[in-house]
Amino acid sequence: MIEPTSTTRRFELTLHKPWFGWFPKPTVVVDGVAQPSQWGTRNWKVPGTEPVTVSIFLFNRLWKFGEADFTVAAGGSGSWRYSAPWLPFLPGKLRPAA
Repeated sequence: MIEPTSTTRRFELTLHKPWFGWFPKPTVVVDGVAQPSQWGTRNWKVPGTEPVTVSIFLFNRLWKFGEADFTVAAGGSGSWRYSAPWLPFLPGKLRPAA
């Protein structure tokens, strides 16, 4: 758990699934700590003193797919948008939100 201090920061992550088909809920890994998540937009709180690695993937009980990674720089924040792949063997798409 991250204690609220002046050295924490937030970034916004939007998890977007394709409109057609069934997709498992995404998992977001922040510096090695996996957290099940929901589709949609959420603010994530991270320590502000070092860069933070964020990974996103989908898991359907047989295999892990749709992986994408990014790094939140020390002192930085921002908004990111993850789009799940149409097929379960493709990577996810990740880009800064406009």
